[in-house]
Amino acid sequence: MSNRLANETSPYLLQHAENPVDWYPWGEEALGKAREEEKPIFLSIGYSACHWCHVMEHESFEDEQVARILNQNFVSIKVDREERPDLDQIYMNAVQAMTGSGGWPMSVFLTPAGAPFYGGTYFPPQPRYGMPSFTQVLAAIADAWQNRRQELVQGGRRLAAALEEQMTAASASAQVAVEPETLHSAFRALAQQFDDEHGGWGGAPKFPQPMAIEFLLRYHVVTASEPALQMATFTLDKMARGGMYDQLGGGFHRYSVDDHWLVPHFEKMLYDNSQLARVYLHAWQLTGDEFYRTIAEETLDYVAREMTSPEGGFYSTQDADSEGEEGKFFVWTVDEIRATLGNEADEFIEAYGVKRGGNWEGKNILELKGTLEQREKLAGARAKLFDVREARVHPGRDEKVITAWNGLMLAAFAEAAAAFGLGDDPSRAPSARADRYRQIAEANADFLLHHLQTDAGRLFRTWKAAGDNGNRGSEGTAKIDGFLEDYAHLVEGLLALYQATFDPRWYQAAHALVDSAVARFWVTGEGFYDTAEDTERLITRPRDLQDNATPSGNAMMATVLLKLSDLAMEHRYADLARENLGAVQDFLARAPLGFGQWLVALDYALSRPFEIAIVGSPGDEATRRLLGAAMAGFRPHQVVAYGPAGTTAPAVPLLEDRGLVDGKPAAYVCRDSICQAPVTAVEELQAQLDSLR
Repeated sequence: MSNRLANETSPYLLQHAENPVDWYPWGEEALGKAREEEKPIFLSIGYSACHWCHVMEHESFEDEQVARILNQNFVSIKVDREERPDLDQIYMNAVQAMTGSGGWPMSVFLTPAGAPFYGGTYFPPQPRYGMPSFTQVLAAIADAWQNRRQELVQGGRRLAAALEEQMTAASASAQVAVEPETLHSAFRALAQQFDDEHGGWGGAPKFPQPMAIEFLLRYHVVTASEPALQMATFTLDKMARGGMYDQLGGGFHRYSVDDHWLVPHFEKMLYDNSQLARVYLHAWQLTGDEFYRTIAEETLDYVAREMTSPEGGFYSTQDADSEGEEGKFFVWTVDEIRATLGNEADEFIEAYGVKRGGNWEGKNILELKGTLEQREKLAGARAKLFDVREARVHPGRDEKVITAWNGLMLAAFAEAAAAFGLGDDPSRAPSARADRYRQIAEANADFLLHHLQTDAGRLFRTWKAAGDNGNRGSEGTAKIDGFLEDYAHLVEGLLALYQATFDPRWYQAAHALVDSAVARFWVTGEGFYDTAEDTERLITRPRDLQDNATPSGNAMMATVLLKLSDLAMEHRYADLARENLGAVQDFLARAPLGFGQWLVALDYALSRPFEIAIVGSPGDEATRRLLGAAMAGFRPHQVVAYGPAGTTAPAVPLLEDRGLVDGKPAAYVCRDSICQAPVTAVEELQAQLDSLR
């Protein structure tokens, strides 16, 4: 028999719908039952691509004896961390405070009021590696609840109070001025921690850190620091050559189990690929290295092929496992490669580090050991292997659409469309790939604004299509009030799409969402919270300042507020961003790997960015030349607005009072509210930008 999870839309929750555990989704029904029956809550948090979440389900949650203990003594609640980052953050902080570490699956025991009093992560079915078995944990908690309940309740209250204090540790009321030295201190810290042998930071497991790399690229633009550029490009090279990158299908796996990027944790996450596609794109724009462009294209093509719904949304994740084995879909034997490639096999085997005994559990993870010329020469061989791989059983896919992650991927597609479609040669039409990326980005933005936004302008967190893959329609279910990161990341994507298409509706949608976020998430004297003031009250109102695998909502909100301030010509947005930046500066300097997006925002705030307004006629050659000059290359410290001549009330305030000059398309360059004389020639525009830079 199905439990109460059978009516959910999350694939992770649905995976547990047939468990004998009497699972509840988070909500008043479960919380009310715990209060009424005075039972403790067992809260289990995970996500669909989590390998050890699947392991614990098979070992414990499918076990009848475990289910009996849980059903008799606890109210069991299952949460998808991707749907509810607020619950995940609160209770992960609690587990880390209690145990010194955390991870998924997360297992937390709560009072009926929701206060955590004991927690951990994965518990084995039998005592192992110094860990108690899950049934031992359950028995001990049930006994303590019966005999030492007041002690547990008081401990939960103390921990809840400590979590509340932690959320307000960095207040925007600090009124600290932003300082360039913060950026220099962060750079020095990154340089000190850098892995000179393999690239990246830290040992095994090694994560890709796209926000830190993005900061280094921008730091190089401002300071001309060669070490910053070398750290960034060395890491990008190593990651793209390693097994963490899918050498056949494109796209990046979650992280590397080792310290040299060979063995990945095989799940693929939308948020990783959105950020990495973007940073490789920026590296190509900055260096001209075609390898970076290729990796960006292959990553975006992977998302277009495998992670895009018919409705236009981007799916969340692909599992690490297929046919019950981690990585089985992606690995190869020598014999499989020889059978597919024939005479090409020897060169491929040498170029991609293939060994008779394998380089991982008897099989081979492909890594590029050869030259980039060999990579290009072997494109046909990779295509043959890819076609063979396509016939294998594919990893599972979590097909829910998450607003925040879609906003990040929207930005990547939009920026790639602009980068590949604009140039100073007006006779050259945008490439077919650039046009396709633009169409994907516009379809995604249309989808998000139609399906995940209410008529009142509020966002939902997730959307899931009605029906399964074989019987799906255009409708689906949107649910859960949007969090700060949903607003901030979607605004980032919409602003990128505006500057790729100059369609004012994307700017207008972004502007409206920012105003909605400020009204609902900002608290004067404190800053932005992750949940809106008019949504469900938890044991504390979460406010996560630190970036994790994705930029924190606070950091991205600071980023988009600064950009919007320049486009909207409204200083109040920049003032809000600077308040938040001032309050977290000390963290940025001391722990840059945890505050990469904040460093990107601070870099923008301190760079004195350009505002470039261009007026002309759509399709006009001279107008296109001006746009190409304004946007060519890696230009992270500017915003560009374009509109047709003669518009009396332009949607984008940066275009107000801008007109043709002597009947010609014109560009207006401003900085710090001071504008240069308008110019009509590309050479004049370039000279202005060079002199100001």
